[in-house]
Amino acid sequence: MRWLKLLIAGGLTTALFFFANKKIGQVPPPGKFLNPFAGFWQNNSHLNPLPRTLAFKDMVDTVTVVWDDRKVPHIFAENTWDLYFTQGYLMARDRLWQMEFITRAASGRLAEVVGQRALAHDRFRRRIGMVYAAEQALQAMQKDTKLRTIGEAYAAGVNAWIRSLGPADWPLEFKILDYRPEAWTPFKSAIVLKYMAWMLTGRFREKRMTRTHEMLSEAEMNRLFPRYPPLSEPVIPPGTPWDFTPERIPAPPPSAASEGAAPAFPEEPMLLGSNNWALSGRRTENGYAMLCNDPHLGLNLPSIWYEMQLVAPDLNVYGVTLPGSPGIIIGFNNHIAWGVTNAASDVLDWYRIQFKDETCREYFYDGQWRPTQMRIENIRVRGRETVRDTVFYTHYGPVVYRSGEKPYSQNIPLDAAMRWTGHDPSREMASFIKLNRARNYGDYLDALADYDCPAQNFAYADVQGNIAIRHNGKFPLRWQGQGRFLLDGSQSENAWRGWIPHDQVPQVKNPPRGFVSSANQVPADATYPYYLGWSWQYASFERSVRINEILRATKNATPRDMMRMQLDVVNLRARALLPTLLNALPVDSLSADERRAYEELVSWNYENRAGLIAPLVFRSFWTQVYQSIWSDELRPQRLAWPGTDVSINEVLHASQSPYIDNRNTPQRETLADLVLPAFRRTIGDLTKAYGPIGPDWQWGTARGTDIQHLAGIPGLGRMRLHTSGDFAIINATNRSAGPSWRMIVELVPGKVRAWGIYPGGQSGNPGSPDYDRFIDDWVVGNYYELLFLQSPEEKQERLISKTMLRGKK
Repeated sequence: MRWLKLLIAGGLTTALFFFANKKIGQVPPPGKFLNPFAGFWQNNSHLNPLPRTLAFKDMVDTVTVVWDDRKVPHIFAENTWDLYFTQGYLMARDRLWQMEFITRAASGRLAEVVGQRALAHDRFRRRIGMVYAAEQALQAMQKDTKLRTIGEAYAAGVNAWIRSLGPADWPLEFKILDYRPEAWTPFKSAIVLKYMAWMLTGRFREKRMTRTHEMLSEAEMNRLFPRYPPLSEPVIPPGTPWDFTPERIPAPPPSAASEGAAPAFPEEPMLLGSNNWALSGRRTENGYAMLCNDPHLGLNLPSIWYEMQLVAPDLNVYGVTLPGSPGIIIGFNNHIAWGVTNAASDVLDWYRIQFKDETCREYFYDGQWRPTQMRIENIRVRGRETVRDTVFYTHYGPVVYRSGEKPYSQNIPLDAAMRWTGHDPSREMASFIKLNRARNYGDYLDALADYDCPAQNFAYADVQGNIAIRHNGKFPLRWQGQGRFLLDGSQSENAWRGWIPHDQVPQVKNPPRGFVSSANQVPADATYPYYLGWSWQYASFERSVRINEILRATKNATPRDMMRMQLDVVNLRARALLPTLLNALPVDSLSADERRAYEELVSWNYENRAGLIAPLVFRSFWTQVYQSIWSDELRPQRLAWPGTDVSINEVLHASQSPYIDNRNTPQRETLADLVLPAFRRTIGDLTKAYGPIGPDWQWGTARGTDIQHLAGIPGLGRMRLHTSGDFAIINATNRSAGPSWRMIVELVPGKVRAWGIYPGGQSGNPGSPDYDRFIDDWVVGNYYELLFLQSPEEKQERLISKTMLRGKK
């Protein structure tokens, strides 16, 4: 009997150890996760102490890292290899899991970690050619000896950190998701940049616009979807001369749009954008140029940005970088500053492909059958067999989904090839490496010559007082409107015919008005000779017009003024619309609750502040009005809906607008007929969602901001932040996106000063106080002065530690 008890006890113990180290569904193995020596307990304080000395056989000389009180590393190196080796090492020390996760997500490798539920995502990433795009970029960069050295040094630094880790030291997310870090390569740095390129350019509307074009007249199309939106001000000031002879514009074929497009789907607002501007010295208090930038991106923890300073014999640069990418992406040095916003111009077209048969091995082009190129994508799925997926490439690019398949996104047409500039060989990393070292305007131009995709508005300022902005990227040479609709891929006349010369992109240096600015709006007015896109692609007018309004009135600007400007919450949409809407609202017909909401709007100063009720009422009211205008016209036929600029213009000219009328009734309605039921639905919906009008209707409570964990792991984000602003306001904070880095640089010769903040912290470790350290200050609008050091021996009371990294020398 005793041996039976021992056998049972032994079996139970064996089973316990087996199940304790086995992943069950999405639950981490409890034994590994709770292990007191290697589990999550080890993550609370492991990285808090800063090392004093480190030695690496992969390094050449000695590097000094000075740490400030916000855990920003200031790296002082004697050569290029050691500089980027140290950058990679420190980046991995703070953000290894984030770097690993982003590259897996971008390259379609999440199913290796989380299993079947990520298969559709991974297939989509492979189908749109993300790995192919990164391979093309890497090949281009590897041809440059300096870029190759930088990429290899950075990867060596990351791998040095990985080698120093045991299972107990792995970041928490590796333990939760039960997988291990793998070696870093230059390819991974390339795909980080392609990840950003797709995020900022992977927006397309050809499928629904093709159907809309089939159903509406040309006059209606031009009115509802104009090339140049009403109310907007372009990036390049109107009247700026174009000092070049344009290339010959290709003529469109007799019929450029494809037939038989699938139905459209509802409108989606553009939530990601950015602001930047630069002022000449004649508009600043001290007479020197200033540059400001706040890129608006999805907000997550760990933050998308990491702050650092890089110093070597040929550079001294400070700013933020993307975890996984060498160099500084947005920042400044002793001579210049630069900031970016998404250009938003069209660099992606879809072409209908006619395959010869179901094998898809040949497609029809210019009267003959051409062979496709087959790319086999092996998608490993945790706990299941590897999925072998075949992607067919034409000379345009990949056919993302074929007939009979279910697209990952509804707006992807079937049997259509994607032509995207992001697939072409490119050297964006070279641009940032050069910008980091730039000393003047000529260097800035030279750096941007290497920059293709994603196209960006690069604002510039320097210590000589120059300011400039370029709508910079690789833009196809198109006929007017090419790519707006699905194109027939069987005809060569529909293909891109070349490129807009790099020196002929929209740009301006030292404009007479004394400032440059951009907020993702249309880049140039109708005098610009080339077609870059149409109104839907660009942000609506509100942010750009408000920025220019403030800058025109600015004469003696200080950094503090620029901080207030980045935090500006004036709602120009409300300012333009609300008087007209309220004038049309029959107040005597309102109930007591509706009257109280009406009074909130009447007394509103048009600011989207967290503690106000009016912003919530207005946003809901305008949504109801917008839907009332277009649902009877366009929803029954599932057509595209016009953008904000066009819709507001129709309201402001309601008496002349045929769209204010409800087509479903025999009588002709006026704006007043539309506004009252829209307002009543607004108050009814808000009451149902938030209860009687009161504190729960406050903007910061009802809308708020959620900064979720990058992988959506509960408890590792910061939720329901009481924020002001909105996506169409300078302070573009919304529910899940917003200013991901606020930066202000004052270009004083010999003493450049800067301020900045991002919603996160330097550490990617959820157990560290530096994980979300900056968020509370970011919410209330505080800034930190950035310590721009000139020497590792510089005395500053905010410096807290030094680390010496020693090499073979």
